[in-house]
Amino acid sequence: MPESIFATHACLDSLVLYTTRAEECRDFYNALGLAFGEESDPVRDGPSRYTSRLPLGPVLEIRPAPDGHGASDLRLSLALDVTETDPPLSRGEHLLIDPDGRRIDVTVL
Repeated sequence: MPESIFATHACLDSLVLYTTRAEECRDFYNALGLAFGEESDPVRDGPSRYTSRLPLGPVLEIRPAPDGHGASDLRLSLALDVTETDPPLSRGEHLLIDPDGRRIDVTVL
């Protein structure tokens, strides 16, 4: 019998969004209820990054895109508490677009 696709010992640790609009993206995701802290990059002397620890452990990180690079293409799906979004979103499914044009599937519980 084939092994289940869910039988794994790996877990998502972090997801990095590269952007030329770091503050706008931080504000967008902050309005969805994610709290971000600002950190300096420990490896290179450059602009700050914004990090948010998600409830089950992974970190969502927003970093300025390196010179010559634009935003990373990604489709993200988030499940959110109805009391945490600003402006409030109704319960159910929503398709939002972040400042870089990424499609964000949001399920409000």
